[in-house]
Amino acid sequence: MNEKRIVLGGGCFWCIEAVYRNVKGVLSAVSAYAGGARPNPSYENVCSGATGHAEVVDIHYDGDVISLEDILDIFFEVHNPTTLNAQGADKGTQYRSVIYYANESEKELIENSINKHQKDFAQKIVTEVSPLPEVYPAEAYHQNYYNQNVSQGYCQVIIAPKLQKFMTKFPDKLV
Repeated sequence: MNEKRIVLGGGCFWCIEAVYRNVKGVLSAVSAYAGGARPNPSYENVCSGATGHAEVVDIHYDGDVISLEDILDIFFEVHNPTTLNAQGADKGTQYRSVIYYANESEKELIENSINKHQKDFAQKIVTEVSPLPEVYPAEAYHQNYYNQNVSQGYCQVIIAPKLQKFMTKFPDKLV
């Protein structure tokens, strides 16, 4: 196994986590907070906007099964990277589009992916690309949220269509 890690933020972490839990080669997808100033923030702290954290998903994957390029292709398909600090009705810096990288080779792959996907959007991609900061797992009730609350309104209206888009566009990457 060739275990690797990437941390992605694309709005509400429930959406991104739900998708990546279904990606072949992903070992874990954990809802978390990253990129802010306060250690061990709570959901309430992050939602206030005062900490500077983004809602992210800490993804560990097997690089022998799925590439970072494929993970990024999925990322740019299932969220809108052109809206600054927002995804749909979710607004605030905690919902920013962000990719945290561990080294310069990952940074280069990320920048190449942004350039590749820019043609898919009329507006400029505003995804933040930054070195990997401390990552704090979100509270237990946020983990695997979609699968535990599938009949809830937000899950049906917001998350399910993103999951369906992933499954339709990337059937070969589905677990």
